[in-house]
Amino acid sequence: MFGRFMPTEGKFFEIFNAHAKHIVAGSRELELLIDNLGDAEIHKNNVQTAEKAADKLTHETIDLLHKTFITPLDRDEIHKLITTMDDILDLMEDVATAISLYDVQSVTSEASQLAHISTACCERVQAAVAMLSDMKQARDILKACEDIDRLESDADRVLRSAMSKLFREEDDVKTLIKLKAIYELLESITDKCEDVANIIEGIVLENA
Repeated sequence: MFGRFMPTEGKFFEIFNAHAKHIVAGSRELELLIDNLGDAEIHKNNVQTAEKAADKLTHETIDLLHKTFITPLDRDEIHKLITTMDDILDLMEDVATAISLYDVQSVTSEASQLAHISTACCERVQAAVAMLSDMKQARDILKACEDIDRLESDADRVLRSAMSKLFREEDDVKTLIKLKAIYELLESITDKCEDVANIIEGIVLENA
């Protein structure tokens, strides 16, 4: 009875797209931070700005779920997708904060590689999300998800190599601890992107 007075569909895809833009913006700022530590504070603040903006969209989505009678996707899928996307930005903020708190003065080429792969992953997340409203693009959506899986595997390889080199060559224990934490946080961004890809793949398989 009350369903007649509640909106149907809602602007979920619009919010997903806006959120994905913040993910890409945050990843690019994090990459700039790692490649330009002299301007770390500026880029850290920009990462935090992207995280806060995305966080608002996450809350807006959850609020909209409570107000919408008929949703374009399964409610649980919508909730899982937006909260997992939000986790990506939380991890970016963790990296930026760690670099600031640990007073990291220099990073390695491996850290830069991981940041670059993270950005590539985030761009593929944005591409997949942008197509989600049109299941005629199912094949292209799944291709974007495959790209994310491949990039996550690349990040795994870089992480293993970076860790091996770090424990072989770094004599300063403090530096070792700092870099180990940063490597792991950077790689976890790609893990979370893969989680988003898995959710999107599930949505496509159920709805295409």
